[in-house]
Amino acid sequence: MSNQKTNEQLTAELKGLQVQLEEANDTIEAIRKGMIDAFVVPGQESHQLYTLKTADKTYRVLIEKMGEGAVTLNKDGLILYCNPRFAAMVDLSLNRVIGKQFDLFIHHYTTAKLKEIINSGSLSDYKTEEILISSNLSSMPVLMSMTNLDLEEGTTFSILLTDLTIQKETQVVLRSKNEELEEARNQALRLNNDLEDTVVERTKDLSVSREHFMLLANNIPQITWTNLPCGRFNFFNQRWYDYTGLSFDATFEESWNNIIHPDDLNATLEKFNICIQTGEVFEIENRYKRNDGIYRWHLNRSMPFRNENGELLFWVGTATDIDDQRKSIEKKDEFIGIASHELKTPLTSLKAYLQLISNYRKEPVPAQVKTFIVKAEGSISKLQTLVNDLLDMSKIQAGKLYFSQYPVSVNELVAMCTENAGYMFPDYNIIYKPGDDVKVNGNIERLEQVLMNLINNAVKYSPLHKDIMLSVTKEGKQVRIAVTDYGIGLSSGHKDKIFERFYRVDDKNFMASGLGMGLYIAMEIIKNHKGTIGVQSKINKGSTFYILLPLLT
Repeated sequence: MSNQKTNEQLTAELKGLQVQLEEANDTIEAIRKGMIDAFVVPGQESHQLYTLKTADKTYRVLIEKMGEGAVTLNKDGLILYCNPRFAAMVDLSLNRVIGKQFDLFIHHYTTAKLKEIINSGSLSDYKTEEILISSNLSSMPVLMSMTNLDLEEGTTFSILLTDLTIQKETQVVLRSKNEELEEARNQALRLNNDLEDTVVERTKDLSVSREHFMLLANNIPQITWTNLPCGRFNFFNQRWYDYTGLSFDATFEESWNNIIHPDDLNATLEKFNICIQTGEVFEIENRYKRNDGIYRWHLNRSMPFRNENGELLFWVGTATDIDDQRKSIEKKDEFIGIASHELKTPLTSLKAYLQLISNYRKEPVPAQVKTFIVKAEGSISKLQTLVNDLLDMSKIQAGKLYFSQYPVSVNELVAMCTENAGYMFPDYNIIYKPGDDVKVNGNIERLEQVLMNLINNAVKYSPLHKDIMLSVTKEGKQVRIAVTDYGIGLSSGHKDKIFERFYRVDDKNFMASGLGMGLYIAMEIIKNHKGTIGVQSKINKGSTFYILLPLLT
């Protein structure tokens, strides 16, 4: 039999292929026009055909990998399908979830409940928060989104469940923080109300407002200003304009430059700029020119105001007229100087007469009289020391505390003071172990005065502990001379004021004598030696007073 086809067969096959080609063209055209459930993507070499089967596979992979639980129910609430995420959420395998009633995992979603949802007409946008119960009876808050699918087999429900555990925990934390914030706000309101009541009570009808602030600022006797963190002034009260005679524009054009006395201007600006940079309290005394051209002394003090984060917002400053007080102090200092000079001569004469009586040899002086003479000489010595201190203080205030300076051996100075203190205070152990012999440029009499004052204070404030230690150490280009006691010590408040004029440390269990001038004079003497003086102390642990002097090179 021949394998070759006849013409009739070839003609029949050709007609069949033509029919198939026409059908394929019709199919492709229908796919392109969206008339059947598939689509074609044109390509350079050929077309790609995608059917619903392909799309279903893509969406199935998406559902299988998604982070939410996905469930399909029939109208009776039976689970027809779930993704691995839902199985993990209920802690069961897939095959143990499919076929179970959905009500086992989220209660009350029975057939009746599902019918009620359908009849309500809200299924197209049905969302609710529920509690998902796993197989180990643990619970999980979830957001449940439900919609219906109308298939040939009937109505089914498509459900997505999103784990709300983290959101709920966050809500709890936020709720707690909100409650704390609300409590803090309420407390702040209470405090604010209390503050407002206090302000109302103390300022009568004034309230915290710009107008009332202006009223207060413009009616206080001090000059008041505010400035920004950069140092630029942005407010002066009416007292400033009345005192200087400047207008608003002239004030901010000239500021301090033409108002502060020329001798005080550089020191004021230097101190002000340092405080602006460091945030320290600005305080200085200077002279302001009044509108009649007269300069008067003022005490300037400016405080930095910060927010709760410590950021500097602005400065509030005041300038208080202290011209009359300074003149009174100058008169007092002048009186003290005159009185001290006047007292010095009779004291010297009185001391000389007592020495003559003590050394009288023509006839015996009764022992009782000699005792009185010794006590009188001691009292005169104390009075003479006091007069000398008053004279020194007057010189300091007048800027006339002058003395010559020359090379001084520190070891010899401290050894001499230790020896003198041993005679003056025989009940105390004045201990000094000489160190490296160094020299400073100074006045030995004045430096001795400072050291003896420190030793005297150490004895005065150590009534029970009898050891007084002196030491000399080199610290770089300076020498440190220290006097240490183990007495009552100083509080931080005392340490800040101990070198002020007329300041005395008075303890409730201990009352010291003197006028509080010794350390003030000592500080001024050390300043004239280009040195510094300081103290380290703890209550009931003792104190160490020290001076730092530049070494002689």
